[in-house]
Amino acid sequence: MDTNQQALQELQEGNMEEAARLLNQAIEEEPDNPVAYINFGNLLAELGEAEKALRFFEKGIELDSSAAAAYYGAGNVLFNEDKFAEALTMYQQAHKAGLDDSSLHYMLGMAYFQSGRVPHAMASFKRAVELDAEDTEARFYYAMSMAQNGMVEEAVAEFHVVTEQDPEHADAYFNLGVGYLHTKGAAEALPYFEQAIEIEPDHMLAHNGKKEASKLLNE
Repeated sequence: MDTNQQALQELQEGNMEEAARLLNQAIEEEPDNPVAYINFGNLLAELGEAEKALRFFEKGIELDSSAAAAYYGAGNVLFNEDKFAEALTMYQQAHKAGLDDSSLHYMLGMAYFQSGRVPHAMASFKRAVELDAEDTEARFYYAMSMAQNGMVEEAVAEFHVVTEQDPEHADAYFNLGVGYLHTKGAAEALPYFEQAIEIEPDHMLAHNGKKEASKLLNE
C-alpha cells in the first residue's frame, strides 16, 4: 500500500491529522503526482476549508488536465459556497474528463436547478436516476423539475416512487398534495399534506397546503 492509499484509509476512518501527515509525505515523495493534491483537497473540503481545498484541486488540474476527480471535488466546494455557475463549469469539465456516474449527474442537475435552468436540470436528474434507480434524492429533484416544467402528472408518478423508496420523505408527500390539488382536487390532496405533517410536524408548507385544501372542501 503506497502513501496515498494509506492516507485514503486514514481519511475514511476519520483520522484527519494522520491523513494530512501522510498526504504531505506523498506530495514530498512525488510532487508531480496529482492524486495526493486531489486527496488533500477532499480532506480540506471535509474540514470546511473551502479556499485551501480549491487551491489543491487547482494544483491537481494543473498537473493533469484530465483529472476528473479534481474537477468534481472543486465543483462540490463551489456548490457548497453557493457559486452555482462556477460549480456547473467544474462538473461539466469532470464529465468531459470521463466521469459519468449518477453522483456527477445529480450534482450537475442540482447546479442547473439552483441556477434556474430547469429543463437542463431535468435531463441531468433523469440521467442520474437511469444510472442509479435507488437514488431517491435524484428522483425527488427529477420530479420537482418535471413539476416546474408543467409535467404535473409525470411528477406525481415520480413522487410516489420517492415515497415508496423513502416512506419518511415529508417533502415528497407535500408535493404529492400540491400535485393532486391541481389535478384531482382537495379531497385527494388533503391526506398527503397530513402525511407530510405527521412526518415533519413543523412543515409549514404542508400546514398551508392542508389549510387551503380544508378551506376548499368546506366551501
